[in-house]
Amino acid sequence: MLEIGFIGAGTVATALATRLSQKGAKIIAVSSRSLTSAERLANSLPRCYPYSSPQEVADAADLIFITTPDDAIAEVANEVHWHPGKSVVHCSGAHSIDILNSAKQAGANPGSFHPLQTFASIKQAVENLPGSTFALEAEEPLLSTLKELASLLDGEWIELKPGDKVIYHAAAVFACNYMVTLVKLATELWQTFGVPPEKATRALIPLLQGTVNNIGNIGLPDCLTGPISRGDLGTISKHLTALKDKNPSLLAAYKQLGLHTIPIALGKGKINEHKARELETLFINSKGGSQ
Repeated sequence: MLEIGFIGAGTVATALATRLSQKGAKIIAVSSRSLTSAERLANSLPRCYPYSSPQEVADAADLIFITTPDDAIAEVANEVHWHPGKSVVHCSGAHSIDILNSAKQAGANPGSFHPLQTFASIKQAVENLPGSTFALEAEEPLLSTLKELASLLDGEWIELKPGDKVIYHAAAVFACNYMVTLVKLATELWQTFGVPPEKATRALIPLLQGTVNNIGNIGLPDCLTGPISRGDLGTISKHLTALKDKNPSLLAAYKQLGLHTIPIALGKGKINEHKARELETLFINSKGGSQ
């Protein structure tokens, strides 16, 4: 059975190692900048040993995951003496496998295994991992091994080509990080009518969950609701006027997001080209929402 090691014992490593071990994978070695962190993860896994250096993990395991912060991946890869035939994989969403060139030059097989998931805490990361999609970059036979690991984690996988990684990661930022930003902006608007951020967030969560459910169950573009999907210029005009009055710093963002939403409404088929042009004119020309 393939013996797996982890260099780095943070949230991503803990989630991957825990789930893989639960599925029968053999996790044998962990190192971290803090031996205490390595011991914490190793002690939670059967027959896993904590090491004080990345080199010891690289010597012990067949497949080595580098799960350090992104900025440290290349440094770790350059410092380790890699053995020919070993496989070394990083979990960065933004970096391609070229940052593992030193391992490749030494005869190791480089790869990338990025879980398309949010890792806010260890507990949530472990719970969220099953069902995730994993972005893979590697050559055979490592590519097939990574596909097997994604399936073992009850996940899907996509294969990325060289040059795809940055746009892939930017898309994840739109879908995940900027959703957090949008909720923060929404809670700021709720404060204008006296509702504190914590209460506003609790009130918005069912709406967010319903939206995610609609995206998954109905799909794009039919899941779109709201005034743009209906071509409701009057409501949008009122929004623009109210934003100009209550929080003008959000006016430009509202208009830009509106312009990007019009094609989705068109795809849904609830508005026609004439109504789409009217919406575009309103968003582009309005200085506050008056028609």
